[in-house]
Amino acid sequence: MSESFKVKSSIQDYEVHIIASLEEQLEIVYQKGDYIIVDKVVLDLNPSLKKAISKNRNIIEINALEKTKSYEGVIPFIEELIKNGFKRNNRLIAIGGGITQDVTAFIASILYRGVGWIFFPTTLLAQGDSCIGSKTSINFKEFKNQLGNFYPPISIYVDPNYLKTLEERDIRSGVGEMAHYYYVSGSEDVSYFEKEFETALDDQSNFGELIKKSLAIKKGYIEIDEFDKNERIVFNYGHTFGHAIESITDYGIPHGVAVSFGMDMANYISWKKGYISKEKILSAHKVFKTIWEGYSIDSINLDDLVSAMGKDKKNENGNLGLILTKGWGRMFKDLTPPDDTFMSWMNEYMKTYHK
Repeated sequence: MSESFKVKSSIQDYEVHIIASLEEQLEIVYQKGDYIIVDKVVLDLNPSLKKAISKNRNIIEINALEKTKSYEGVIPFIEELIKNGFKRNNRLIAIGGGITQDVTAFIASILYRGVGWIFFPTTLLAQGDSCIGSKTSINFKEFKNQLGNFYPPISIYVDPNYLKTLEERDIRSGVGEMAHYYYVSGSEDVSYFEKEFETALDDQSNFGELIKKSLAIKKGYIEIDEFDKNERIVFNYGHTFGHAIESITDYGIPHGVAVSFGMDMANYISWKKGYISKEKILSAHKVFKTIWEGYSIDSINLDDLVSAMGKDKKNENGNLGLILTKGWGRMFKDLTPPDDTFMSWMNEYMKTYHK
């Protein structure tokens, strides 16, 4: 993939650019009347950014927390934009990770029936995954990602230099999230990921290539299934379990780490159902165990976990809409009743397999 590429969308095509300087690009992109929505932590960690956006810019600083990314959380930002004369021809510019992206994209999609927005992703999770795909999602009360739509940005600018400020939990989360694209893609990409992921965790010297490959895999799917109705559903691999883990730990386990546990659980259930060999799931288990090092799900109550999974949007008629696998690159939706058999498998996983 080149340093710039286009993602096709029925709403509007948009371009992704790998850039050398966020600050210089912001100077080019910003127009009078635009509003910058920026993560406070990103601003504090990057004095050069703080200096760049202090020049007569309209700025909204946000706390990038799950409660901010909520139905109630976005109200003050919408109020500020309307009161301060933000117009339909102005744009929103998001600088931050996935929460900043969701807040900005959601507001852009509903304000004045839609305004333009631009994204500068600064986390590994956002750069390697969520920046493309058009999804906007916010939480409703304790229910994660229940409100949203599809609303792509005008353009995306990825500055890998911003990854140097990430904490270890954010690196593990980003690597865990990117992992699911490689496993969904197939054996060749899994082999590449298995060779590279420990370097990504240790010194991050290969982030650029991992990000580009991850986005290339995702781009191929979203261009044929933009609205997540058919082929793209396989990207929920690990996420039914993962979102439930996040929810019941009050987001103490970061998203991509929760997804790595979730993929391991999906693989285990796939093996118990006879879809995949134990040899295959054990090879992936070694990868996931390395990614989630330092995190534990031992204190999670199984009934609480399955109850949280019951809120997933993919569920049908009381069955869990799990994305299971028959091998790398062969993920599919499997309607699984949360019956005694399933609970016994999950109990085995929690008590013995994942440790």
